Amino acid sequence: MDQEHIPGGAEGAGRRRFLAIATGAATAAGLGSVAGCASGGGGASGSALRGKGAGKEAAPEPVPAGFDVKAENARPGNADWRVTKAGPARAIEGFADKVSVLPGEPFGLHVSTTAPRFTVSAYRMGWYGGARARLVWRSEALPGVRQPEHTVEAGTRMVRTRWARTATVDTKGWPEGCYLLRLDAQGGEGQRFVPVTVRSAATAGRTVIVNAVATWQAYNRWGGYGSYDGPSGGYASRSLSVTFDRPYEYDDGAGLFLVYEAPLIALAERLGIPLAYATTTDVARERRLLEGAAAVLSLGHDEYWSPEQRAHFTAARDAGSNIAVLGANCCFRRIRLEPSELGPDRTVVCYKSSYDQDPGFRRGQPATVDFRAAPGADPESSLLGVIYDGYPVDAPYVVTNPGHWLFEGTGVKAGDGFAHLVGVEYDKVDTGFPTPRPIEILAHSPVVCEGRPSHQDTAYYTVPSGAGVFATGTMRWVEALDATGDGRSGANHGLDSRAGALTTRVTENLLRVFAAGPAGKTHPARDNVASVYGGS
Repeated sequence: MDQEHIPGGAEGAGRRRFLAIATGAATAAGLGSVAGCASGGGGASGSALRGKGAGKEAAPEPVPAGFDVKAENARPGNADWRVTKAGPARAIEGFADKVSVLPGEPFGLHVSTTAPRFTVSAYRMGWYGGARARLVWRSEALPGVRQPEHTVEAGTRMVRTRWARTATVDTKGWPEGCYLLRLDAQGGEGQRFVPVTVRSAATAGRTVIVNAVATWQAYNRWGGYGSYDGPSGGYASRSLSVTFDRPYEYDDGAGLFLVYEAPLIALAERLGIPLAYATTTDVARERRLLEGAAAVLSLGHDEYWSPEQRAHFTAARDAGSNIAVLGANCCFRRIRLEPSELGPDRTVVCYKSSYDQDPGFRRGQPATVDFRAAPGADPESSLLGVIYDGYPVDAPYVVTNPGHWLFEGTGVKAGDGFAHLVGVEYDKVDTGFPTPRPIEILAHSPVVCEGRPSHQDTAYYTVPSGAGVFATGTMRWVEALDATGDGRSGANHGLDSRAGALTTRVTENLLRVFAAGPAGKTHPARDNVASVYGGS
């Protein structure tokens, strides 16, 4: 949401509170009141580590040609991957100088710690019989160093670190996938994560999991500044550019990965469908990366897109690749990727309502505003089918179309509700914006967003290429995959096992059909907008 849509212009405080509501992250809790609901706004196998304090190289195990998800997840997992002793705020933290690498490509680690020594453990995230991770590599103890304090760039208020490279990690023998590197301080308590993606060189015939790294970075307030506010909590003090050259503050360094992405990755890997892995920056950079993909997955919180990323998603759809949006508020902010001192595509530029101050815009580049906003308005609904309608909400998810193939095996009936499944942001079908047809609404959930009645919609549409496009219309979908119990504990926003079972079965149905090829050829959408909304 832009400042002009927020009562009092309090987007910064509201978005920080939003993150606390959405993830439950302790680091974000209690940071201000919700700003408002605006309509239309809103055992280890090895590789080498070289360099300072390098560990010994273990003999790598070869990765088979054509990555085999089933074989990988049949290997023993390591349930001890989590951070259990975070320690003080600056006990240990770090970042990788590449967001993603190809298998066997090295990357640099930049680590700051108050401990004399530390180790690095690389966990590949997946299913692994429920362990959710496998230890792929671990370093020997490396010498620790306290890196210099960050600086804040004048004008853009971008937090900069100029930390020396601590070590070089060689990913030889690492399978494709999503990784969390855990830093463990020795001689002093402290643990933190560093996320890295070992990306796929090709995606043909596979379902592509796309890590929403630009959005992770926009919400990152490490150093006191993010894309929503600065230390004062005000929108006017926000960063106009943010960089990957710093650690992630939330979830012990994991950013938004654990809440919005890891549960879906576990489910997809448990199914054993052919998978590929990429980040939003990879999709933006490589025009042909998605060629031949069976399906492309946008996960739980994928808000910040470059025009290149959107163009490549759209081209994939128009060539027959299925698209699934497993969150809400997707493709909302238009960004520009620029280099940092450490490499290309490591700076996320988003001026929002101050776009006219952007030097890139003055040079003729697209305005970094919301996609639906002028200049160059291009509402996200033309790709997603649904459009963002506001926040914050917490409402039951109401089934409208129980006979749809995506609900097969769920046993749901029309009008069945699932408490708390709609939140904290939501989307709807709104034919006042560009909307592909035929489009089919599966769930139509009443919401009241700061006194404004509206609806959340889950929708599915198909296009002439045969591609199917599915959008959950709620940001809690991926989180709900892990929901158990009766919800009374308050975990997962009160989502219960009914919500967990529903989202799990629908997602399984979706992934199996989408992995088989263009879903529109076997499961064409049957437009029902008129019957749901009346007359549209």
